[in-house]
Amino acid sequence: MATDHGARAGSSIDPVRMIEEARRAFFTVFGFLCAVWVLQVVNWLDDSRLFVDGGIRPHDVSALPNLLSAPFLHLNWAHLEGNSGPLFVFGFLAAYRGVKKFLGLTLLVALTSGAAVWCFADVRSVTAGASGVVFGYFGYVVLRGLFDRNLIDSLIGLVMFASFAYLLTTALPGTPGISWLGHLGGLLGGLAGAWIFRDRSTRRAAAATAVPAQTGGALPDSSRAALHKELDDLGL
Repeated sequence: MATDHGARAGSSIDPVRMIEEARRAFFTVFGFLCAVWVLQVVNWLDDSRLFVDGGIRPHDVSALPNLLSAPFLHLNWAHLEGNSGPLFVFGFLAAYRGVKKFLGLTLLVALTSGAAVWCFADVRSVTAGASGVVFGYFGYVVLRGLFDRNLIDSLIGLVMFASFAYLLTTALPGTPGISWLGHLGGLLGGLAGAWIFRDRSTRRAAAATAVPAQTGGALPDSSRAALHKELDDLGL
């Protein structure tokens, strides 16, 4: 968060820090996208062998590490092209408030998306692709502003939800050729991530500024005050 923890917690934003975070977010997500495209070149040259070897195979314990590799792999160029735009847009919106949080969020949604597929998908299937992670970023962006009590992020979340709510239909059973389980798992991970990675600094700063002026900035000792009152009542 690019917030000024001064006398008015969360009410002012340091534009220099915000621009720096946005720059980091851009290059982080751009680098992620470049890595995905490079892997697709390798996959294409190897006749999709990389997709098969690195994809999620339900109930296969030996393939559990693939939960982390699957979001980087795609079946074909059309699959990758369909994911690239949403991956960059939602990835950037998820990352511009802090790259460290973004990396933690990415790990979380990759695991929740992959786990949903690994546990419940057809054992004969192989699943990979960044769409589960995209759904995770989407859920995170929609809810983040509410948990952070940030007006700008709340408005961004509202706009994103109004613009892309139709995507939620592919997180429900019935869409052929699409891993709705991966989408649903990623979405739930993103919603949880909005709470897990919420900004706690604004709450601490707000609590600090809420100290009554007559205490000189120090919190009163309630038990000591009660003791003094009792002594006064006794005339001591």
